Amino acid sequence: MSNVVEEWSTILLAMCRSKSALFLALTGLILLLIWPGSVNGQAERSGVVIEINGAIGPATADYVTRGLTTAQSDGKVLVILRLDTPGGLDSSMRVIVQAILASQIPIIGYVAPSGARAASAGTYILYASHVAAMAPGTNIGAATPVKIGGLPSLPDTEDDDGTEKAAKPSVADKAVSDAMAYLRSLAQLRGRNAEWAEKAVSKAASLSAIEALAENVVEIVAVNQADLLEQLDGRSIILPVGQIILGTQGLTLERLEPDWRTNFLSIITNPNVAYILLLIGIYGIVLEFYNPGIFAAGITGVICLLLALYSFQLLPISYAGLTLIILGISLMVAEAFAPSFGVLGLGGAAAFVLGSIMLLDADTPGLEVSPVLIGSLAAVSAGLFLFIIVMLMRSRRRSVVTGREELINSAGVVIDWNGRSGRVRVHGEIWNARGDQLLSAGQAVKVSAIDGLILSVLPNEKEQTS
Repeated sequence: MSNVVEEWSTILLAMCRSKSALFLALTGLILLLIWPGSVNGQAERSGVVIEINGAIGPATADYVTRGLTTAQSDGKVLVILRLDTPGGLDSSMRVIVQAILASQIPIIGYVAPSGARAASAGTYILYASHVAAMAPGTNIGAATPVKIGGLPSLPDTEDDDGTEKAAKPSVADKAVSDAMAYLRSLAQLRGRNAEWAEKAVSKAASLSAIEALAENVVEIVAVNQADLLEQLDGRSIILPVGQIILGTQGLTLERLEPDWRTNFLSIITNPNVAYILLLIGIYGIVLEFYNPGIFAAGITGVICLLLALYSFQLLPISYAGLTLIILGISLMVAEAFAPSFGVLGLGGAAAFVLGSIMLLDADTPGLEVSPVLIGSLAAVSAGLFLFIIVMLMRSRRRSVVTGREELINSAGVVIDWNGRSGRVRVHGEIWNARGDQLLSAGQAVKVSAIDGLILSVLPNEKEQTS
């Protein structure tokens, strides 16, 4: 760089001796200032790799959209979305697709490594990308909305006599039609195979990487990222700002690591974690109500309940299922404090299990509550309250061992007696007593009643006989 500066200095001195010295000097000075920045700008050209692994949920959508925003603000020249997903939530997928369509820099969808897939929601994201690429041994497709519970049946459009009647599309038909139109519009926007896009939704069609390339579903099959960059170089793509030519030779790639926010969201929006947080929250609040002043139980319960409600706000939950869970826990708690010989407890356990099964209104892999977790927590809850009931029933059959009631039928000995009253020793304590019979010192008695601090006693025939 010092040699360049010396050369430009020499040129400027020569220009100053010419007739247009001032103009040329200024021009040279501007070029001298621009030159180092141009060199540095070329050296700093880089791209970002954002990885989408596993089910696509709210945490994934937040990670990808913030990553795209950061890449644009940092002046990155492109973003590679590395996909390996079985699908995910429709709402989260649409957030990612909208961010891709609004991006001012190229977004390259790349299904990798070998053995990866871009199924269901991943198919939409790959179709939305400016360039779609796959590694050998990967697959794409099966984009039918799984929430509707399978493929729709064709509506019956004829009566028994063969005359045509109006079709009555079901909710499933409407969901599939909407998904087909959405994926077809993305295919038309990127100039890809729109007919196969419809089959991926209506018939859950899938393709391998080589087949996808032949069917014009993707543009590139690359064995690794270096091969991908080489094939991208010189390719023309259209952005919202206009058409550009990709220059990827010598481009460095940086992997965008998930930050603490993404990690936190991925944890609390895990359906199993959200389910456990809900139960901890309810139990903590119930315990605080029945034992005021603990504080730790109440505070923990409120925090966990708020986190669970936030997670359920982002997840497709069934409010009927959530209501059944709360009802089930309430009935089991009521059984513990107002025993009904198991009726409330069994009803609560049944409502708890049914509500847990219905809680998440989706069939997407990775976005459902584990049946093992449901069964385990249901068994623990039912067992806990059954134990409480058994202990309560046992306590009812036991004699009273504390308080005034415990003195009834207790044995004692007369200390002194005069007429109808005297003093007796019961449990090592001396009490004033009265009775309807004449008693003598040292005679065994038993307490028949209590009136204030005076005991009513009778001769204890059993003790005297023994």
